[in-house]
Amino acid sequence: MSGYFGVLVSDPWLQNQFTQVELRSLKTHFMSMKREGGGRLTVGELASKMSRLKVVGENLTEEERASFIQDLYRNVDEDVDFESFLRVYLTLQAPASARTGSNAKNSSAFLKAATTTLLHTISESEKASYVKHINNYLEQDDFLKRYLPIDTSTNDLFEIAKDGVLLCKLINLAVPGTIDERAINTKRVLNPWERNENHTLCLNSAKAIGCTVVNIGTQDFIEGRRHLMLGLISQIIKIQLLADLNLKKTPQLVELVEDSKEVEELMSLSPEKILLRWMNFQLKKAGYKKIVTNFSSDVKDGEAYAHLLNVLAPEHSNPSALSAKDPLERAKLVLEHADRMGCKRYLTAKDIVEGSPNLNLAFVAHIFQHRNGLSTKTKQISFLETLPDDTQVTREERAFRLWMNSLGNSTYINNVFEDLRDGWLLLETLEKVSPGIVNWKIANKPPIKMPFRKVENCNQVVKIGKQLKFSLVNIAGNDIVQGSKKLILAYLWQLMRYSILQLLKNLRFHSHGKEITDADILEWANTKVSNSRSQSRMDSFKDKSLSNGLFFLELLSSVQPRAVNWSLVTKGVTDEEKKMNATYIISIARKLGCSIFLLPEDITEVNQKMILTLTASIMYWFLKQPLEDRPSGISDSESGSQSETISNSTIDDSASESSIEENGTM
Repeated sequence: MSGYFGVLVSDPWLQNQFTQVELRSLKTHFMSMKREGGGRLTVGELASKMSRLKVVGENLTEEERASFIQDLYRNVDEDVDFESFLRVYLTLQAPASARTGSNAKNSSAFLKAATTTLLHTISESEKASYVKHINNYLEQDDFLKRYLPIDTSTNDLFEIAKDGVLLCKLINLAVPGTIDERAINTKRVLNPWERNENHTLCLNSAKAIGCTVVNIGTQDFIEGRRHLMLGLISQIIKIQLLADLNLKKTPQLVELVEDSKEVEELMSLSPEKILLRWMNFQLKKAGYKKIVTNFSSDVKDGEAYAHLLNVLAPEHSNPSALSAKDPLERAKLVLEHADRMGCKRYLTAKDIVEGSPNLNLAFVAHIFQHRNGLSTKTKQISFLETLPDDTQVTREERAFRLWMNSLGNSTYINNVFEDLRDGWLLLETLEKVSPGIVNWKIANKPPIKMPFRKVENCNQVVKIGKQLKFSLVNIAGNDIVQGSKKLILAYLWQLMRYSILQLLKNLRFHSHGKEITDADILEWANTKVSNSRSQSRMDSFKDKSLSNGLFFLELLSSVQPRAVNWSLVTKGVTDEEKKMNATYIISIARKLGCSIFLLPEDITEVNQKMILTLTASIMYWFLKQPLEDRPSGISDSESGSQSETISNSTIDDSASESSIEENGTM
């Protein structure tokens, strides 16, 4: 049972709020509520049905419960999964428990204190380190310089970050160009709507660069929940510091391997693992006998650092560092060595000896950035030039990887071609997309040593795909185990597309259960733009006229008239103008609330799969809005009932069906 619940509650934060016994109890209540609703539980039913839960039911009226729930979910017809149920439960638990006062006897076993979020502490060392990083990198920013430098001894960081501007700027520092800064609201005083837009833009952009934000919402920024904000800042800075740890940015890393097979293995590793591999490569040169496997216990005595810096910058070495008996003294000497090298560092000697993993990783990453000690004349670098530069495969792998990571699976995916080969994460994703579809009794949980167990998992993945009517010509479970890029991308595209269509189907309750098709999405978008008195139109998701971005700007303006600042829009004639429009489109869509993972190039080059996901995401966002919040003059029938008049056949089969025989790598 523990494995079963571990799959259903993959969010680490949620797992920490409950014991397995508590989860089973809540799961029983949840399943009972779903059975009463014929296998479905909606947001609108929660206020009434949760009356049976002790404390939550006894201390809050149904109207009060409904009010709290409405703050979390505006669409009462939205289906509730178990993790959403737990979040609602925790939200109600706080005010309910507060009313019980000190009478703990009224609390059921699985009700925690009302101030759950207040029990989280933050690391003052990490906060100080990140503040120094922000001060150093953003002090010249035109908008932020009036607030910087931030005092490391105060909590000013969290106050300054509340309007979302600082975090948006930090994301662009980590991955330049992620956010079109024209889309950030940067007035000195923002109203609640503008702040919320910045928060939404920040969270969706953070997901798009690989941050895990499953348990963070815009309300957390408003309330200044420090542990969540610091956790997000930590992830963003980590992505920035590790940005060069790949063969594209630093081809000299090929020196770490012996042959072409190892090069491919290196390309599949996470940045952290590459950093460890680089560190051990340099330590071996220095004659250091131990293997460093982490950035905590293995480096806390400072010996590895002393050897590493000696081999990288022998001209600044101090013999006392290796002979020092006291780890704290050695750590101080190590930091002095780093200072003499001119290496940025924000940690203290105390952070080293205490084994702070985040700060030690940041320190090693800074060392790598400043002086990696790798040769530019390595023979293997020439081998990299012979590797196929399949930009399309790389972009699609990135989009699917970021999408899967945004779902909050149990393990972070660094490379879909390697990390999905045992089938487990694909099964987890299928369960999230279509709850209950996976037979966990026959699934094999990692680590999996026997190859045939991996094949069993992947066979179930293929079987479920066929059940969901995926086009899986000549695909077998073993193809996934073997890491076939072509087949894995084909499967993931259909899985992502299915997920989007199901979300739309669940929202469009007036479609009488009919499947939503690509044609419906296309017709909806054209209708929206046409009704806004624009002449723009797209004939298909591969319509080359879409490359200038104007259609999508019209579409975004039609669903939210104040979204687009037309004075910032170009004519989209030159390549540069097209890219500016595309970047603006992506940021505006994320600012509204669309969770999208495409790049500007996907718009300018009209990648039909990514164009479909963009259009569908805008449609999904629009249909989630309450009728009273939609632009005036737009009826519900106008906003999305074409499924009753449109054939269930798609306008462009090649845009939707991932036939491997026809489309190759797609």
